[in-house]
Amino acid sequence: MTAATDDLDLSALPLEYRAAFERLQAQAARVAELEEITRRQEHLIAEMHHALYGKKSEKLDDDDRQLAFEDLQVAQAEVEEQKKTAAPDTEQPRRKKVAKRNRGNLPEGLERIEQVIEPDSLECPCGCGQMHKIGEDRSERLDIVPAQLRVIVTVRPK
Repeated sequence: MTAATDDLDLSALPLEYRAAFERLQAQAARVAELEEITRRQEHLIAEMHHALYGKKSEKLDDDDRQLAFEDLQVAQAEVEEQKKTAAPDTEQPRRKKVAKRNRGNLPEGLERIEQVIEPDSLECPCGCGQMHKIGEDRSERLDIVPAQLRVIVTVRPK
């Protein structure tokens, strides 16, 4: 933290406060270290950007550019190594968030309201008689009524 916090006498504090204060100091030191690494990487990236996209007279030849890329790779490898050695046991593996979708499988226990959409007339337009049902399309959608869930089933006879 600062020199003023280093001179504090922590013996008067309860043990849990003292431990929390020491953890806070350790975290602050880690943050400062990470900020320094970030600043160094940003500097290397800026150099690479300048080398690749600078004015034509200031561009590096292929050998110098490759050397700069190697510096960037070395810096990245150092950071990765520091991450591995820093605290492998304190870092918990993070699970990837996966969007859970349930397409077409609404629970059977929900109330279902069935709406059948019939044609205006069952008489065949060509005059050959009455049409009969050869199949149907069924679609379900979830309808939310405050404090009530229900499924509306729409049937369209063919």
